[in-house]
Amino acid sequence: MKVGIVGVGLVGSTAAFAMALEGAASEVVLVDKDENLAAAQAEDILHATPHGHPVNISAGRYEKLNSAGVIVLSCGVGQKEGESRLELLGRNAEVFEEVIPQVVEAAPEALLIVASNPVDIITQITTKISGLPTHQVIGSGTILDTARFRSLVGSHLGIAARSVHGYVLGEHGDSEVLIWSGIRVGGIPLEEFSKQIGKPVTDTDRRAIEKGVRKAAYRIIDGKGATNYGIGAGLSRIVRAIRDNERAVLSLSSMNRNNEGVAEVCFSVPRILGSAGLASELWPPISSEEHTALRQSVAVIEDSCRELGYL
Repeated sequence: MKVGIVGVGLVGSTAAFAMALEGAASEVVLVDKDENLAAAQAEDILHATPHGHPVNISAGRYEKLNSAGVIVLSCGVGQKEGESRLELLGRNAEVFEEVIPQVVEAAPEALLIVASNPVDIITQITTKISGLPTHQVIGSGTILDTARFRSLVGSHLGIAARSVHGYVLGEHGDSEVLIWSGIRVGGIPLEEFSKQIGKPVTDTDRRAIEKGVRKAAYRIIDGKGATNYGIGAGLSRIVRAIRDNERAVLSLSSMNRNNEGVAEVCFSVPRILGSAGLASELWPPISSEEHTALRQSVAVIEDSCRELGYL
């Protein structure tokens, strides 16, 4: 499967590198406003393919995205000193208003994966600008937050993170909701599992894990300036699910279809993903407190979309 990546800074280039090492795509085309950067990233990643999979990596302009099955959108601008979140959103909206028509013209059948932040609002903007069906526009959403949640719970219990099944829902941001009530470990409810192995998860432990998930981006950005490995791996995971028509259940952002008392904006719930895009959105049983928190999280996204005129 051919994959295009528009915007090849740290996130876009790391996603391309992950796809090359995992063999998630047979061909990856890098597109960036800075054509020299795209060419350099493509050449560097190509040199890694002998240690991974025989993936064809190249750079080009939008027309080279023709026949791509998936296009990852990791373009956008960074926040300036003293700039408000809404001002940043406005500038990124302008970027996507320029990029999306060119992407859709080049590859109208491609599934679009939005990785740029704030991802839920940018996914909303992309859906509106592109005019594509909602199943064709996919935000990376809380796939990274969910991975952080599972990894920290697994670390506390001393087990593999892959054996932990739980989700972070709502906004990919400070208002995200960690669904403690739904965690299963090897099919066993968290509380029962922790008792059986003698490692209870106390309120103090929960607060520490919550902080670990919510503040991860701040710590990482403070230490090295950006987060890229976790989301790069997450984007490669999404591409593999599409390539293999896995119908995998992943926490992804898309336009809310089932309402459930919340607004028609983009946010994350578990969604079934395959080769045709998003098939269904799922609403796991959650506690009343978690449902209230989810509605509040969605309201944060709704307010920003309304201010920008994308609701």
